Amino acid sequence: MTRPSPIRVVLADDERMVRTALRAILAAEPDLEVVGEAATGAEAVSVVRECRPDVVLMDVRMPEIDGIRATEQILAGLDAPPRIVVVTTFENDSYVYDALRVGAAGFLLKRADADALVGAVRLVARSDTLLFPAAVRTLAAEHARACPAPPQWVARLTGRESEVLRHMAAGLTNAEIARRMEVGPATVKTHVASVLAKTGARDRTQAVIAAYEAGFLRDR
Repeated sequence: MTRPSPIRVVLADDERMVRTALRAILAAEPDLEVVGEAATGAEAVSVVRECRPDVVLMDVRMPEIDGIRATEQILAGLDAPPRIVVVTTFENDSYVYDALRVGAAGFLLKRADADALVGAVRLVARSDTLLFPAAVRTLAAEHARACPAPPQWVARLTGRESEVLRHMAAGLTNAEIARRMEVGPATVKTHVASVLAKTGARDRTQAVIAAYEAGFLRDR
């Protein structure tokens, strides 16, 4: 049987010791491969364009340009961009929230253990779920830039799309949503695509952030 291709990872952090530690953890896993490193935000953009990884572990505070701008440039500059996980010291950092707003798939604390790191990389690379939904909800409560009035897309959501968006915010995968709603996975996939189109989101994380800022998920 042919083994699946390893998940290709780029490490972006201005501290060499951090990159070395991350590389050692990931290199011990047969399905993960570190294909590049970057010490600045600008270098991260360049390395990602050259190496075309599946996942980027991105520090938010780096020289030249920070992880937020680097994330934005990577996602805007590639037709098939990688999933980006922000790596941070402080989980309630407004920088992290801003990175999620521009398209990061989730975030990971620098104090996370090896199992959490490896699990996060695998999750964002090969899953359609939201990384750490409870933490995203906490960040949104702390930093969401509330809209003065609900945007038009809220009223355009169908009942089923609204239900799907709430399940997305809870971190359910398409398969889990399908079971919960008693519909087929293809139907859920269609609803998710419609939610992304109506919210103007690149991915599930941006859609959930938009939902919090619109007040759609407030007090839920």
